[in-house]
Amino acid sequence: MASKNQGTAKQNSSHAGDTTASGRAGNATRLTGAEIIWATLEGEGVDVVFGYPGGAILPAYDALRKFPIRHVLVRHEQGAAHMADGYARASGKVGVCVATSGPGATNLVTGIATAMLDSVPIVCITGQVSSKVLGTDAFQEVDITGITLPVTKHNYVVTRAEDVAPVIREAFLVAKSGRPGPVLVDITKDAQQASAEFDFAAAAPKPHRPHPMLKTESASILQAAELIRNAKKPVILAGHGLLQSGAYAQVRTLAERMRIPVASTLLGLGGFPASHPLSLGMMGMHGEAWVNHAIQQADLLIACGMRFDDRVTGTLATYAPNAKKIHIEVDPAEINKNVKVDVALIGDLKEALEALLPHLPPRDAKGESAWVKEIEASKGECAVRDISNLPDSGHLYAAHVMHDLWRATEGKAIVVTDVGQHQMWEAQYYKHDEPRTLITSGGLGTMGFALPAAIGAKIACPDKEVWVVAGDGGFQMTAAELSTAAQEELDLNIAVVNNGYLGMVRQWQEFFYEKNYQSTPLLSPDFVKLAEAHGIRGLAVGKRSEVLPAVREARAHKGPFVINFLVEKEDSVYPMIPAGSALHEMIRRPENPLVETAQD
Repeated sequence: MASKNQGTAKQNSSHAGDTTASGRAGNATRLTGAEIIWATLEGEGVDVVFGYPGGAILPAYDALRKFPIRHVLVRHEQGAAHMADGYARASGKVGVCVATSGPGATNLVTGIATAMLDSVPIVCITGQVSSKVLGTDAFQEVDITGITLPVTKHNYVVTRAEDVAPVIREAFLVAKSGRPGPVLVDITKDAQQASAEFDFAAAAPKPHRPHPMLKTESASILQAAELIRNAKKPVILAGHGLLQSGAYAQVRTLAERMRIPVASTLLGLGGFPASHPLSLGMMGMHGEAWVNHAIQQADLLIACGMRFDDRVTGTLATYAPNAKKIHIEVDPAEINKNVKVDVALIGDLKEALEALLPHLPPRDAKGESAWVKEIEASKGECAVRDISNLPDSGHLYAAHVMHDLWRATEGKAIVVTDVGQHQMWEAQYYKHDEPRTLITSGGLGTMGFALPAAIGAKIACPDKEVWVVAGDGGFQMTAAELSTAAQEELDLNIAVVNNGYLGMVRQWQEFFYEKNYQSTPLLSPDFVKLAEAHGIRGLAVGKRSEVLPAVREARAHKGPFVINFLVEKEDSVYPMIPAGSALHEMIRRPENPLVETAQD
C-alpha cells in the first residue's frame, strides 16, 4: 500500500549517502544519471510522482529506492499524465509523471495535450533507448519529442548524465513561469546509467529574458482605468488565469469597488465566490441565460486571464457588439487572436490589477448599480437553481444528483469532473466558493480525465474531500485506475452519472441530426460489481430519495466508494448555444411537465 511503499523509500534513503538532501547541500557529489533524476526532483520539492516502469526507464526505477519520493503506480500512462495534472491543479505545484519509451511515452500524449490546452504545469519524464541506437528504429524507440512538440510548452532530449539536472531544473522553470504548461524531458538509457558530478545549486537555470511585451505599460493602465470609470454596463470575465495568478483578492476588490458583476468561464469557476452578490455564474455555450445576455448588452468587458474561446463567445461577428474590451493576459499570443480588444494589459493578472486599482476610486453610488439591478431582473424564475423542494416525479435527473451533492458537501469538496453533460450540470448546480475546487478538462475536453485527475488531486490534498463526477462513457475509458485508488487506499468518492448514452453526443444528435442516435446508446458493466471487483464499495441509486443517503454513506466510508446514479436517459443540458450562433441565441428548455424538475 502507499504508506508502506513511501515508508520503504524513506527507510532506504537513509543509506543513500550523498544522494540525500542534507548530503547535497553546497557540495557536488558523483551520481548516476538515474540518481540525478530523483535528486533533482527532490531538490525541486517533489514528493510524489505518477508512473509506470519499463525497460528504457528501468535504471531510474532502480535508483528510486534511495530517495524519499512516493511513486504511484498507475494502470495506464494516460492516467499518469492526468494524475500529475490533477495534482498540479489542486495544489498549485508542478505535477510529475514518468513513463518508459515507445508506447509508454505515446500513452502520455493525450494527458499532455490536456494540460497544454488548460495551461497546467506538469513535467513528464520519459525513458529513451540508448543514444547509440537512436534513429535505428530500435525496440520501443519513438521520437516522442517530435510527437509532443505541438502539445508541450517545451521539450528536451538528454543523452548525457551531466545534462540531466540542468535540463530538469529548467523544465520546472519553464513549466511554471509565465503561462504555465507541460514540459517533457526524454532521457536516454545510457544517460541514466552513466555517472556525473551532481550539484543541485550549480544546475540552477539561468534567468530567462522576459518577453519584451510582458510589461504593463503605464499608458495602457491609464487608458483601462478611464474605460472602467466611464462604463455604465461593465462585466468582468474571470478565466483560468485568475486561479493561476492567485489574483482572487484583486479581482474581488475591482468588482466590489466599481460594482461590476463577474461572469466566469468553466475553468474560472471558484476563482470568484459563487455566493457573492456580484457573481453571475458561468458564461458561454451552456452558461446561464442572464450571463450571456449581460455580456451581449455590456458596454465594457474586462477579460481577466481568459482567451475568448469559441465556447465562450459564440460566433465572433456578433460577440458583445457594443462593448469596449480590456484584455489582461500573460500570454501575448492571445491578444487579438480571437477578439480584437481596445486595451491590452500584458503580464501577470495579479500584478496588472495591482497597478490598475490605485487609478480606480470607489463608485459613490448608493446601493446596487442600475446595471446590476437590470441583470437581476432578467433572471426571472431562473434566479436560483434550487430544486431541493420540488416534488419527486419518480424520475432521477443528473441535476438532482449535482444539487444534492452540493447540499451534502456544503460546496466545500474538490469536484473533479469528466467531460460531457454531467460536466455542465456540475458547473450549473454545484456552487464553488473556493478556488481550485473544480478540476475539469476545458480546452481539450478529454473523456476519461476525471478518475485519474481526482487521484492526483486527492494525493495533493489528502485532508480534503474529493469527488469524481463522471459519465458512464468517460468513466469506462480510465476505470482501470480504480485499482490505483484501491492500492493507494485513497478516501475518494466516485459518482457515475449513468444515462446509458454518450450523453452530450446524443444531445447534439437530438437537436441537429433528427434524433439519429447512431453509436451513442452505451452498454455498460454493472459499475457496483466492477467496483467490488477492485475491492471497492459500491451502491446503485435510481430514485431521488436515495441520493442523499448514498452520498452520506460514501462520505462516512473510509476508502474509495462508487455510486452508480441511474438517471433519466434523454435529458439535455440547457441553455445551449448552437454552433455558429450568437451568444444570446440560446436553445432554452422546452415546456414539458416531465422534465420541469430537472433544471430551469
